[in-house]
Amino acid sequence: MSRYGSKENRYLIKAMDAFRNRLIVVSPEFEILVANGGFGGMTTDEIVGKKCHRVYYDRATPCVECAARQVLETAKSAFQSRSGGPGEAESMPCFYAYPIFDGDRIEAVVSMDFELPPRSEIEAKLQRTNALLRNLILSAVDGVIAADKTGKILIYNDTAASVFGYSVEEALDHLDIRDIYPDGGEFEVMRRLRADDEDGRGKLSSFKVEVVHKDGTRIPISLNAAIVYENEQEVATIGFFHDLRPILQMKQELEKTQLQLLQSEKMASLGKLAAGVAHQLNNPVGGITLYTKLVLEEYDLSDDIRADLMRVLKDAERCRDTIKELLEFTRQTRHLMRPHDLNRAVERTLFLLENQSLFQNIEIQRNLSDSLPRVSCDIQQMNHMLMNIILNAAQAMGGRGKLMLRTSLAPGGEQVRLEICDTGPGIGEDVLPRIFEPFFTTKEEGKGTGLGLSLVYGIVENHGGRISVGNRPEGGARFVVKLPVDARKQKGADGER
Repeated sequence: MSRYGSKENRYLIKAMDAFRNRLIVVSPEFEILVANGGFGGMTTDEIVGKKCHRVYYDRATPCVECAARQVLETAKSAFQSRSGGPGEAESMPCFYAYPIFDGDRIEAVVSMDFELPPRSEIEAKLQRTNALLRNLILSAVDGVIAADKTGKILIYNDTAASVFGYSVEEALDHLDIRDIYPDGGEFEVMRRLRADDEDGRGKLSSFKVEVVHKDGTRIPISLNAAIVYENEQEVATIGFFHDLRPILQMKQELEKTQLQLLQSEKMASLGKLAAGVAHQLNNPVGGITLYTKLVLEEYDLSDDIRADLMRVLKDAERCRDTIKELLEFTRQTRHLMRPHDLNRAVERTLFLLENQSLFQNIEIQRNLSDSLPRVSCDIQQMNHMLMNIILNAAQAMGGRGKLMLRTSLAPGGEQVRLEICDTGPGIGEDVLPRIFEPFFTTKEEGKGTGLGLSLVYGIVENHGGRISVGNRPEGGARFVVKLPVDARKQKGADGER
């Protein structure tokens, strides 16, 4: 019984007739058994029963380059592009044939033809595709590198050149893919590529790895990679290298900003508390000082009692000085905010200090920019800030060492940068986070209030600036102060007469 009913057979016949190209079924003797209507002016009745090579090419014998003949010889489907003379090959038809079996015997062969686009058109499309692919690779924001199994670089784009430092010519001619990984890192990459993990075999996604720049610098990278297969065999690898340095730098800046905000909030809260305490203590300390002096002046006292009262007076005056610093620390108003030359403020402070005994064995190095723009500030507060940092550095060095001061215009041109370095022992890592906290000091009891650097921090913050502190690689501490450039950029006198 037929596999299809009459309705299905009718549709199959219509489908064959609707096929615009030629479709025939031939016997093993190349006799046409069935044909559609794709033979130009010839009818199927004129074709059926005749040899296909006679109908197609008016040949007495089968064609040598014949897809049907290849099917009969191999018992497999075959594809054959008919060759023609010069100028014909671009438009000659291609033939596809496949066998119809009766058990293990080939009962017939189905043969059909179709036109390929002209070769020039195919080549033009291939060139356009290649150009598009090349532009995509060259314009990729990530470094793109492909290498064969020997490690030879096959693809290397401009971003890869900027990341790794090798030019495109150097990479393609001499670079081995192993050279960009430190300490055999390429083995770990290939191990993960060949592993059956969540990315799938032959794929690697967002893998954090270090690579090596031409100059030896190690660069953090997020790598997306894949193995290129051909006939199920590894032939190459391709990787997309995303440079993580800008992201990490941005993260560090964000963390630094967050720490500064927390510090600012903490300092503001402590400032309010300190102001209240200072005002509450000011009057009783003043009374202690006043009445102690009166007793010393009006009564005839023994030397022991007078010495005890002098100690009371000394401690009261020390309390008074601490209260004075507290009130200065909590001062929020800005008096006499005018454009000033920071270099002149530095020189003035050094003039007052460098002849003091503490500085006799300290070498002072100045590197002050000649073209420094002015900053809007209260010059008295600036002097106080500078004096505190410089004195702190001198005391840290024990009065012996080198003090370096440098001013410059910060990148962007919107801030003036002041750097103060010393050759002292530096600041302990456990101390750095608390260095600007009020009442925090590493000095011996009685030798410091712990308000000096807190005052410095408050002055810089009140002027819209930022201050940071750290240790120099060669030893010693480094303070960096950044103050905004005066918006008015006045070039006249600054009132520092």
